[in-house]
Amino acid sequence: MTREPEIVEREAMPYVAITTKVTMDTIGAVVPPLNQQVQAWLRSQGIAPADSPFWKYNVIDMERGLEIEAGVTVAEPVQAEGPIHAGVLPAGRYVRLLHIGHPDTLMDATARLLKWADAHGLEWDVSPSAEGERWGCRLEIYRDEPGQDMNDWETELSFRLAG
Repeated sequence: MTREPEIVEREAMPYVAITTKVTMDTIGAVVPPLNQQVQAWLRSQGIAPADSPFWKYNVIDMERGLEIEAGVTVAEPVQAEGPIHAGVLPAGRYVRLLHIGHPDTLMDATARLLKWADAHGLEWDVSPSAEGERWGCRLEIYRDEPGQDMNDWETELSFRLAG
């Protein structure tokens, strides 16, 4: 099940994350453990997450690879260390779509969101680079609960618009 896309304003939010490069074949094995590593680091620092874990797609080239940050927002900026770095999700207008379903169905939901925005004449905060499409902020926010049936997972797709 997928709700209708909507345009929303998001405030800037500090976060911590680990950045990695993956392919479409390795994404499922590599990125989820990084979210767990970030969560463990937050617990060790006594810092509570401000929201659900996310994947931030920085660079997308479906054939050659992706640069992804596995992270979580925090209420206040923090000093990060080791492989964990701090950043800020930028404020701005985003197209948001709530998708309920197995993660394997996210590609279809993403295609639907992109098609909807194209039909409405919207422009993304994205630019070409030698590595692929470089996005200003393209998020998958995982709102599922531990142990929840994957077919019932709630994933918010939230992509920043240009301007």
